[in-house]
Amino acid sequence: MPLRLEGSCHCGAVRFALDSHTPQPYQRCYCTVCRKTAGGGGFAINIMGVAASLAVEDPDGARRVYRAEFVDAAGERFTSSAERSFCSLCAAALWLWDPRWPELIHPFASAVDTALPVPPEGTHILLESRAPWVVPQLGAGDACFDDYPAQSIEEWHRARGLWVE
Repeated sequence: MPLRLEGSCHCGAVRFALDSHTPQPYQRCYCTVCRKTAGGGGFAINIMGVAASLAVEDPDGARRVYRAEFVDAAGERFTSSAERSFCSLCAAALWLWDPRWPELIHPFASAVDTALPVPPEGTHILLESRAPWVVPQLGAGDACFDDYPAQSIEEWHRARGLWVE
């Protein structure tokens, strides 16, 4: 049975719960969007959950969605399809959902109130985008990538026997 995760924003206006087969908070993302919208140490940690299991309590309508804007190699502006939910009252980052993978939701580990397991090792992604002042704290066995790794969150968990049925 998947692990039921509960989370909230800092002020408590938005609460959520979802099921996760992959609760290890192992992947630190250093991209500009994560570090500027959700990162405290120059990165954000996303985990993965089952989108159909998401339950949200937001009685005052505090939850808002941000879609990041980028400039491509040709200099054209475009808006990301990923929707980053946050609390409009306290600005806490809550989760990311992307219509390209509608069955998944990625809560930020920082918003999860359930005690999460300590991962045996970490993965540092999009290091090419890290802020110059950020020195990644690498543990034994940690993997580092300038871009996205080929191994998915599910594959990482399964390869280590950490997938929660």
